[in-house]
Amino acid sequence: MNPSVSSGIARRASVPVVVGRITVGGSAPVVVQSMTNTDTADVAATARQVAELARAGSELVRVTVNTHEAAAAVPHIRERLDMMGVSVPLIGDFHYNGHQLLEREPACGRALAKYRINPGNVGFGKKKDTQFAAIIDSALRNDKPVRIGANWGSLDQAMLAALMDDNHARAEPWDAARVAREALIRSALDSAARAEELGLARDHIILSCKVSGVQELIAVYRDLAARCDYALHLGLTEAGMGSKGIVASSAALAVLLQEGIGDTIRISLTPEPGESRTREVIVAQELLQTMGLRAFTPLVTACPGCGRTTSTLFQQIAKTVQDHVRAKMPEWRIKYDGVENLTLAVMGCVVNGPGESRHADIGISLPGTGEAPAAPVFIDGEKALTLRGEHIAEEFVTLVEDYVARRYAQRQ
Repeated sequence: MNPSVSSGIARRASVPVVVGRITVGGSAPVVVQSMTNTDTADVAATARQVAELARAGSELVRVTVNTHEAAAAVPHIRERLDMMGVSVPLIGDFHYNGHQLLEREPACGRALAKYRINPGNVGFGKKKDTQFAAIIDSALRNDKPVRIGANWGSLDQAMLAALMDDNHARAEPWDAARVAREALIRSALDSAARAEELGLARDHIILSCKVSGVQELIAVYRDLAARCDYALHLGLTEAGMGSKGIVASSAALAVLLQEGIGDTIRISLTPEPGESRTREVIVAQELLQTMGLRAFTPLVTACPGCGRTTSTLFQQIAKTVQDHVRAKMPEWRIKYDGVENLTLAVMGCVVNGPGESRHADIGISLPGTGEAPAAPVFIDGEKALTLRGEHIAEEFVTLVEDYVARRYAQRQ
C-alpha cells in the first residue's frame, strides 16, 4: 500500500497497476523508483545497494538483467533482501536477450515484481514479434506487470523510417523532431496494444517514452498522456551529473507533474565519483515534497545568508538538523504516525528569522552579525525559550526530538 496524500493538483486518470505491494497509477500517489549500478551477478553487492536505495526511500528498485549469471542471481538477491527485512519490489531491466534469460532462468521471472522491456531492442526484423511475445508470455505465466519503455537513444528504426516516408506525403510535412516524437510514442502504444492482444491486461502495463531534452520530454508526455490511459513512468533518460542533472530533471518533471501527468518517477543522475546512489532518490522525494504531492521526511527551511550573517553558525546548524532528521527517519517512520509532515526552520538573523520560525512547527532564529548572542526558539508559532552558548545545535536537536515524541502519536 502507498501512503495517502492530498494535493490540489488534478491527476490524469490512469489504470492502476500493482507492482509487488506498491500501486502505480489510479489514485495512488506518485511513486519514487531508482536503479542499481552494481553487477547484478554480484548478489551481495547488489542486495546491499538495493537495501540502501530502499532505506533512502526508493519504493521500487530496478536491476539490470543482461546475462545468464545476472538472471540466475536475481532469486538469490530477492532471498537475501527478504532476510534483511527489505521488501522493496525488484524490477528486471531487459534488453536484447530478455526472452532467452526468462526462458532459461524461470526463477528470475518469478522473483521479479515487474519486467521492463524496450520495444526498440526487444528484437529486430522477423524475430521482434516472437521475442516480444515470449517476454509477455513469461509475464502472463508469472502474473507480472510490464513497463514498455521506449527510448530516444534506441528508437525503433523501422518505425521511424516508415513514419518519415509517410511524412513526405503530407501536404504540410512535420519537422523531423515531431516525426521522431511520434515514432517514440507509436512504438510504446503499438507495443502495448500488441501486449494486450497477447493477453496482458491493461492493469499490467506501464508506459514510458524517455528522451534527454527537457522540452522534448514535456512535448512527448503531453501527447502520450492525451492518447492513452496507461500508467506512465517519467524521467529524463540521461539527466546528467550534479546540478545539471537535478535542474534538468526537476524542470521537465515539475511541468508534467503540475499538469497531473506521471504516476512514477526516476531522477537518472550520473553519480559523482564515490557518491552514493541514493542521491537520485533524495532528489525525487524532494521534488515531489516541495510540489506538495508527497511527504517523505521533514524538510528544513533555511535562509541563504547575506551580509547580516557573516557567521556560518546558522549554516552549520541547518546541516546538522537536516542530517539528523534524515538519519532518524527510518526509525521515526516506523514509530511515529505523520512525522514526515513536520516542518522546521533554521534562520540566520532577525529580518526573517522570527517570522519564518513561527511558520514552522519548530524553528530557531540565530543571531546575525551585530545581533545579541541569543537564539529564540519558536514552537507551534509561539516563542518557547532562548538558547545561548556553544551548544545551541545539540540543544536544538534535543528540542526537535522532544517535539516529535510529544506531537506525533506512536504507531501501535
